[in-house]
Amino acid sequence: MAFSIQQGWCAQARQVPSPNYGPRPDGAAVDLLVVHNISLPPGEFGGGAIEQFFCNQLDCSAHPFFREIEGLEVSAHFLIQRTGELVQFVNTQERAWHAGVSSYQGRENCNDFSIGIELEGSDDVPYTDAQYEVLRQLTHALIDFHRDLTSERIVGHSDIAPGRKTDPGPAFDWRRFRTAISGEST
Repeated sequence: MAFSIQQGWCAQARQVPSPNYGPRPDGAAVDLLVVHNISLPPGEFGGGAIEQFFCNQLDCSAHPFFREIEGLEVSAHFLIQRTGELVQFVNTQERAWHAGVSSYQGRENCNDFSIGIELEGSDDVPYTDAQYEVLRQLTHALIDFHRDLTSERIVGHSDIAPGRKTDPGPAFDWRRFRTAISGEST
Protein backbone atom coordinates (compact mmCIF):
# COMPACT_ATOMS: atom_id res chain seq x y z
CA MET A 1 0.00 0.00 0.00
CA ALA A 2 1.43 3.38 -1.01
CA PHE A 3 1.63 6.13 1.57
CA SER A 4 -0.76 9.04 1.10
CA ILE A 5 -1.02 12.57 2.44
CA GLN A 6 -4.50 13.95 2.96
CA GLN A 7 -4.95 17.55 4.08
CA GLY A 8 -1.37 17.57 5.35
CA TRP A 9 -1.59 14.33 7.38
CA CYS A 10 -0.07 11.00 6.40
CA ALA A 11 -2.68 8.26 6.63
CA GLN A 12 -0.01 5.68 7.55
CA ALA A 13 1.46 7.68 10.45
CA ARG A 14 0.54 7.57 14.10
CA GLN A 15 -0.49 11.11 14.95
CA VAL A 16 1.02 12.71 18.06
CA PRO A 17 0.20 16.43 17.73
CA SER A 18 2.92 18.78 18.96
CA PRO A 19 2.16 22.27 20.27
CA ASN A 20 5.42 23.46 18.68
CA TYR A 21 4.36 24.74 15.28
CA GLY A 22 2.88 27.78 13.61
CA PRO A 23 1.56 29.03 10.30
CA ARG A 24 3.80 29.30 7.28
CA PRO A 25 4.27 32.82 5.92
CA ASP A 26 1.64 33.87 3.40
CA GLY A 27 2.44 32.45 -0.01
CA ALA A 28 5.22 30.15 1.24
CA ALA A 29 5.20 26.95 -0.81
CA VAL A 30 6.69 23.77 0.62
CA ASP A 31 9.65 23.08 -1.65
CA LEU A 32 12.35 21.56 0.56
CA LEU A 33 12.64 18.32 2.52
CA VAL A 34 15.16 18.22 5.38
CA VAL A 35 16.44 14.91 6.75
CA HIS A 36 17.57 14.96 10.39
CA ASN A 37 18.52 12.48 13.06
CA ILE A 38 17.72 12.45 16.75
CA SER A 39 18.23 10.15 19.69
CA LEU A 40 17.32 10.90 23.29
CA PRO A 41 19.43 10.52 25.29
CA PRO A 42 22.16 10.81 22.64
CA GLY A 43 23.08 7.41 21.22
CA GLU A 44 20.14 5.62 22.86
CA PHE A 45 17.12 4.43 20.92
CA GLY A 46 13.54 3.65 21.95
CA GLY A 47 11.88 4.71 25.16
CA GLY A 48 9.59 7.49 23.97
CA ALA A 49 11.76 10.48 24.94
CA ILE A 50 11.67 11.96 21.43
CA GLU A 51 7.87 12.10 21.41
CA GLN A 52 7.87 13.58 24.89
CA PHE A 53 10.45 16.20 23.85
CA PHE A 54 8.49 17.27 20.75
CA CYS A 55 5.33 17.56 22.87
CA ASN A 56 6.98 19.53 25.74
CA GLN A 57 6.42 16.60 28.12
CA LEU A 58 10.00 15.42 28.66
CA ASP A 59 10.90 14.69 32.29
CA CYS A 60 14.17 16.59 32.45
CA SER A 61 15.14 14.81 35.68
CA ALA A 62 15.13 11.41 33.93
CA HIS A 63 18.62 11.80 32.39
CA PRO A 64 21.45 14.33 32.86
CA PHE A 65 21.43 15.28 29.15
CA PHE A 66 17.78 16.29 29.35
CA ARG A 67 18.77 19.28 31.54
CA GLU A 68 20.70 20.66 28.54
CA ILE A 69 17.56 20.74 26.38
CA GLU A 70 15.12 21.76 29.11
CA GLY A 71 12.79 24.51 27.97
CA LEU A 72 13.51 24.09 24.26
CA GLU A 73 10.41 24.03 22.09
CA VAL A 74 11.10 22.03 18.95
CA SER A 75 9.29 19.67 16.63
CA ALA A 76 9.48 18.03 13.26
CA HIS A 77 6.75 17.00 10.91
CA PHE A 78 7.73 13.32 11.11
CA LEU A 79 9.80 10.83 13.07
CA ILE A 80 10.79 7.48 11.60
CA GLN A 81 11.72 5.17 14.43
CA ARG A 82 14.35 2.41 14.16
CA THR A 83 11.51 -0.11 13.75
CA GLY A 84 10.11 1.83 10.80
CA GLU A 85 7.13 3.16 12.75
CA LEU A 86 6.11 6.55 11.37
CA VAL A 87 4.95 9.26 13.76
CA GLN A 88 3.59 12.63 12.63
CA PHE A 89 3.72 15.64 14.95
CA VAL A 90 2.79 18.58 12.69
CA ASN A 91 0.56 18.95 9.63
CA THR A 92 2.80 19.40 6.57
CA GLN A 93 0.90 22.56 5.65
CA GLU A 94 2.07 24.12 8.94
CA ARG A 95 5.53 25.29 10.01
CA ALA A 96 7.31 22.83 12.32
CA TRP A 97 10.28 24.01 14.37
CA HIS A 98 13.03 21.67 13.15
CA ALA A 99 15.62 23.65 11.19
CA GLY A 100 16.62 26.44 13.57
CA VAL A 101 18.97 29.05 12.16
CA SER A 102 19.21 27.89 8.57
CA SER A 103 19.63 28.90 4.96
CA TYR A 104 19.16 27.17 1.60
CA GLN A 105 20.10 28.71 -1.74
CA GLY A 106 20.08 32.18 -0.20
CA ARG A 107 16.73 31.79 1.56
CA GLU A 108 16.83 32.11 5.34
CA ASN A 109 14.55 30.41 7.89
CA CYS A 110 14.10 27.04 6.20
CA ASN A 111 11.24 26.17 8.56
CA ASP A 112 9.12 28.56 6.49
CA PHE A 113 9.27 26.41 3.35
CA SER A 114 10.42 22.94 4.40
CA ILE A 115 9.25 19.66 5.85
CA GLY A 116 11.41 18.10 8.55
CA ILE A 117 11.80 14.33 8.87
CA GLU A 118 13.69 12.99 11.87
CA LEU A 119 15.27 9.55 11.70
CA GLU A 120 15.77 7.94 15.08
CA GLY A 121 19.51 7.55 15.00
CA SER A 122 22.87 9.22 15.27
CA ASP A 123 25.54 10.37 12.85
CA ASP A 124 27.65 7.24 13.20
CA VAL A 125 25.14 4.39 13.60
CA PRO A 126 23.75 2.87 10.39
CA TYR A 127 20.05 3.43 9.81
CA THR A 128 17.75 0.44 9.49
CA ASP A 129 16.32 -1.02 6.29
CA ALA A 130 12.85 -0.28 7.68
CA GLN A 131 13.76 3.40 8.08
CA TYR A 132 14.98 3.69 4.49
CA GLU A 133 11.83 2.02 3.19
CA VAL A 134 9.48 4.25 5.18
CA LEU A 135 11.50 7.33 4.20
CA ARG A 136 11.22 6.31 0.54
CA GLN A 137 7.46 5.84 0.70
CA LEU A 138 6.93 9.02 2.73
CA THR A 139 9.08 11.06 0.36
CA HIS A 140 7.02 9.90 -2.64
CA ALA A 141 3.78 10.79 -0.84
CA LEU A 142 5.10 14.24 0.12
CA ILE A 143 6.22 14.96 -3.44
CA ASP A 144 2.78 13.91 -4.71
CA PHE A 145 1.00 16.19 -2.21
CA HIS A 146 3.32 19.23 -2.25
CA ARG A 147 3.68 20.01 -5.96
CA ASP A 148 6.66 22.38 -5.49
CA LEU A 149 8.68 19.68 -3.72
CA THR A 150 10.91 17.57 -5.98
CA SER A 151 13.41 14.77 -5.44
CA GLU A 152 16.19 17.27 -6.23
CA ARG A 153 15.19 19.43 -3.24
CA ILE A 154 16.05 17.03 -0.42
CA VAL A 155 18.89 17.92 1.93
CA GLY A 156 20.35 17.06 5.29
CA HIS A 157 20.19 19.34 8.31
CA SER A 158 23.95 19.76 7.87
CA ASP A 159 23.35 21.29 4.42
CA ILE A 160 21.14 24.09 5.71
CA ALA A 161 23.02 24.71 8.98
CA PRO A 162 26.66 23.94 8.14
CA GLY A 163 29.05 24.19 11.06
CA ARG A 164 26.12 24.06 13.47
CA LYS A 165 24.56 20.71 12.59
CA THR A 166 26.01 17.43 11.30
CA ASP A 167 22.91 15.27 10.85
CA PRO A 168 21.91 12.96 9.35
CA GLY A 169 25.64 12.26 9.40
CA PRO A 170 28.01 9.95 7.58
CA ALA A 171 25.97 6.88 8.56
CA PHE A 172 23.14 8.04 6.29
CA ASP A 173 23.50 6.47 2.86
CA TRP A 174 22.46 9.27 0.49
CA ARG A 175 23.21 7.18 -2.60
CA ARG A 176 20.94 4.38 -1.38
CA PHE A 177 18.16 6.85 -0.56
CA ARG A 178 18.41 8.81 -3.81
CA THR A 179 18.49 5.58 -5.83
CA ALA A 180 15.40 4.33 -3.99
CA ILE A 181 13.37 7.49 -4.60
CA SER A 182 14.39 7.62 -8.25
CA GLY A 183 12.99 4.13 -8.74
CA GLU A 184 16.26 2.62 -9.90
CA SER A 185 17.20 -0.82 -8.68
CA THR A 186 20.12 -1.07 -6.28
